[in-house]
Amino acid sequence: MAEKNTNSYKEKRRKSNEFEKREDYLKHELLIMKFRRWRVHLPFRDFHVEFEDLVPALAATIGKVVMVTAMVAAFAAQFGLTPEFVAENVRYELLIAGGIFVIIFSAILNPRANLAGTHGPMIPLIPIIAAAGGHPLALGILIGVFGLILSITKGGSKLMALTGVGVRGGLLIYLGAVGLISQISKFESWAAAEHVSTVSFVVIGVTLIIYAVLARLKKRWLAIPLCSAIAGVIAYSMGVNFEFTTAPGLPHMNPFWWWGENTGWQLGWPDFGHFVAVIPFAILAVAMWSPDFLGHRVFQELNYPKEAKDVLMDVDDTMAVSSVRQIVGATLGGGNIASSWGTYMIPAAIAKRPIPGGAILTALLCVLASVFGYPMDLAMWEPVLRVALIVGVFLPLLEAGMQMVKKENDSLSAGTCIFACAFVNPVFGWALTMLLDNLGLIGDRERAKKLTLKERLIIPGVMFIVCAVSLALAGQLPGIPGIL
Repeated sequence: MAEKNTNSYKEKRRKSNEFEKREDYLKHELLIMKFRRWRVHLPFRDFHVEFEDLVPALAATIGKVVMVTAMVAAFAAQFGLTPEFVAENVRYELLIAGGIFVIIFSAILNPRANLAGTHGPMIPLIPIIAAAGGHPLALGILIGVFGLILSITKGGSKLMALTGVGVRGGLLIYLGAVGLISQISKFESWAAAEHVSTVSFVVIGVTLIIYAVLARLKKRWLAIPLCSAIAGVIAYSMGVNFEFTTAPGLPHMNPFWWWGENTGWQLGWPDFGHFVAVIPFAILAVAMWSPDFLGHRVFQELNYPKEAKDVLMDVDDTMAVSSVRQIVGATLGGGNIASSWGTYMIPAAIAKRPIPGGAILTALLCVLASVFGYPMDLAMWEPVLRVALIVGVFLPLLEAGMQMVKKENDSLSAGTCIFACAFVNPVFGWALTMLLDNLGLIGDRERAKKLTLKERLIIPGVMFIVCAVSLALAGQLPGIPGIL
């Protein structure tokens, strides 16, 4: 039986030229793959690497460089560390992500676990964490421990099941709209500062037209490489300066160097007080995982055939991988805070590709970017960076959310979720609206009647209290001073 399961993909696979449309071939691939949790999977035996896998790999690498740089730079600003430290740590994180976790976990051992990326919403909290006496290593270890607890108890998948369609749609619409506006504003501000304001208008305008054409042709998966390349060419041809500054090399790989008192972070190893100081922030980080992971899983469900159940991202396994990656990465000396890798999953779902093929290419690109250095400069160039995030992450999020809101009841839940998200943040908005939706106060009342007391009140209520208290401790509730 084991042999039959192993060979089922190879036996059922057909060549792409046997299909009338490329999309039909990609859907067939999704339907015949049977990924098994925590078993060895091999290329060409259990899955293939296709051209479409290169698109999410490129988006993921660009996103990784950008997000880790922002994360480490936020830490460096609080601890008085240099730009050279930031560049060195980003290189190190690319090797940790690509050389270890992406290949071993998401490509081989469990292709249903999404790649462990960067937890962007934690970046604004870093100054507060540092002011509270937090230590990056203590924070990383506790996030990993709490994440493993949530994964082992199947808390992630349970919360996903209890999140109604309207709440999901509202969350995606909010994240997409706010992210889209933010990226355009940042691009315009950069262009104004560089005295090339016309560039932002031309680049965004051309990007909009190209994206619309690709959507019409059902080739949106090409948006990231095509739009980013054209944006770079337009910007450079209009006189925007670009140069490679990061030379090839390898980072320090000794954890004792990174956590030395006079080297690396220059903080030494954490003590008991450091762990106590970061407890509420670690709880908040893990609480913020659920809406993040939910959005990524929804993208697969919207773009994959309904029968392709065996290739969908497993929320609990992704939490487990992110937790282990967080503990190991922090111990080695990295400054990343882990989460599900959105800049990979969203383009991969649009391209109708499963996790492992693109994971292999992502690992390769991360390692190459780290070693050669120059690709990091290109990924961080504003025209390329902003356009890649707009067409690869935020526009698809907005579209997916709008696709989900089809009924009047769902629109009420979605509107309430957007309102609550705008009032505080997406974590508060998701937790509050999930509670109201499951109680039947908004949304589908028939669905609420079918839920048990535990599903209707206890689990959503506890989750809301945990989120609200954690946000209050961190000073993230409007008008309420931080307790820490």
